[in-house]
Amino acid sequence: MIDFTVVDLSRLQFAATALYHFLFVPLTLGLSFLLAIMESVYVMTGRDIWRRMTLFWGTLFGINFAMGVATGIVMEFQFGMNWAYYSHYVGDIFGAPLAIEGLMAFFLEATFIGIFFFGWDRLPKVGHLAVTWLVALGANFSALWILIANGWMQNPVGAVFNPDTMRMEVVDFAAVIFNPVAQAKFVHTVSAGYVTGSIFVMAISAYFLLKGKHKDLAKRSMAVAASFGLASSLSVVVLGDESGYLATEHQKMKIAAMESMWQTEPAPADLNVVAWPNQAEHRNDGELKVPYLLGLIATRSISTPLPGITELVGRAEHNIRDGITAYTALQEIRANPNNQAARNVFAQSWHNLGYGLLLKRYVDKIDQATDAQITQAAWDTVPSVTPLFWSFRIMVGLGFYFILFFAVAFYLSARGQIGNSRLLLKIALYSLPLPWVAVEVGWLVAEYGRQPWIIEGVLPTFYAASGLTMVDLAISLGFFLILYTTLAIIEVFLLVKVIKHGPAEGNPLSPSFPASPHLPVGAAAGPER
Repeated sequence: MIDFTVVDLSRLQFAATALYHFLFVPLTLGLSFLLAIMESVYVMTGRDIWRRMTLFWGTLFGINFAMGVATGIVMEFQFGMNWAYYSHYVGDIFGAPLAIEGLMAFFLEATFIGIFFFGWDRLPKVGHLAVTWLVALGANFSALWILIANGWMQNPVGAVFNPDTMRMEVVDFAAVIFNPVAQAKFVHTVSAGYVTGSIFVMAISAYFLLKGKHKDLAKRSMAVAASFGLASSLSVVVLGDESGYLATEHQKMKIAAMESMWQTEPAPADLNVVAWPNQAEHRNDGELKVPYLLGLIATRSISTPLPGITELVGRAEHNIRDGITAYTALQEIRANPNNQAARNVFAQSWHNLGYGLLLKRYVDKIDQATDAQITQAAWDTVPSVTPLFWSFRIMVGLGFYFILFFAVAFYLSARGQIGNSRLLLKIALYSLPLPWVAVEVGWLVAEYGRQPWIIEGVLPTFYAASGLTMVDLAISLGFFLILYTTLAIIEVFLLVKVIKHGPAEGNPLSPSFPASPHLPVGAAAGPER
């Protein structure tokens, strides 16, 4: 029987390392494009202040990039360490995008970031600008391939289960790459990173302006971040809506749980703005609704019904019974590979094999499961509703806040008053942690909302864990928490040190950047031009 304490510790360890890692990723994505924009202005205008802006924000980018690499490499080892059966079961599909990410994207990014820092006096301006854009593209290509892998876990397309190898195998790699869920997740996620980078630049620039330091650099930085952030925040909301629409097609239970919708309502369904989910009794103890809004958003129609949790549990029960048929046929194939009748049965029902495996939580031989166990396994397909419901609303609320914030900042920037409003500057400074709150709760909605599946409808999470002991996991979990916390503290310390020193030439944590070869000696450290 499965040791669920080991499974829970494995999940906790991966969740902790993923949450830590995702502290660094969004800022890398956002700053990379902001650097490219700033250096583009420098190349077009020749004004050295834009070069110094690129150097300053590039130093902060470099610190964050190094920490992101350190935390990301460790995460990948967990697939073989904590989730060995998962790696065996779907390694042919999941491993391919990760391998391409390392070969095509990460090496591109890691190679050119060194040239970005040390090539200022060795490359012409246009050549160095091309390097900066390649760093930005590498960072985003890296996110693309990782999210293709993750998107397949949400919507497993282009693969079939091979009863002879007992593994999922690719039959259509193009379907894996162009998976609509992966594409929507990619644009939504990188847009969230752009918002994070924009808020970061806005907050640090606001700090400078409130202190009366580096005003010219700070105002220009805020103007760029306000424009980029407004476009990005609008993109986050629009593409978040697209991601939700696709989840309505492929992950109906996640949508029902996010909205705490226990019963199927007449189309179009009402939206619960506020609700107090009662999972034990399968109802809400209280709720505040907006009529028709959920149906219009989730289905983009007035006639398409949105299934509630109870109806979806009934569908899961049917799938579990079909999964028992698939499991029984699979056992017959393993006993006699030449049993064509069993192969025909399995070919018709293998899509629900994962639902049958949910019964392994309660009985070793799933073909002997009772009706009560089947019903219990069907209710296991419902994730914990309360954290999903409120996490989603925090994410959406912050999304609309960012649109309002950047719209005001853009308006003031267009009027040349970006640094004159102390209220806006204080709001910008205090908003610094908010994009990280948004991306972390967004991650919770995406990943925790998929439970009990590690691969939606294909492989239960508890079935994918390695056969480790509690001691093994406790030691590794403690080590990772100490390591990641240390790295986070180091990053904050280094960022604060660079920010306090300011964007002047000769920053002690920057490479030794020479004065611009396009200006007289000493001009770079003089007045802005």
